[in-house]
Amino acid sequence: MISKDLLEILRCPVCVREDGKEGNLKLYKDTWLLCQDCDRKYPIVEDIPVMLIDEGNKWAGKKKDDLPVPAPRPN
Repeated sequence: MISKDLLEILRCPVCVREDGKEGNLKLYKDTWLLCQDCDRKYPIVEDIPVMLIDEGNKWAGKKKDDLPVPAPRPN
């Protein structure tokens, strides 16, 4: 489980580089972090957020209801 303190400081690594975006993430089903700005989705595997841009890109087109739970390990 991601702590509330960690969730407050985590940001989408793509959006924090772009002007005007905050990259705020919302926890979804204790398994995914969803960026509210760009729709990238980052898996949480064994309580560790996988904040790799490639992972966020891979899941960006999926609807949140279609995301696998638990999240798969990155390749």
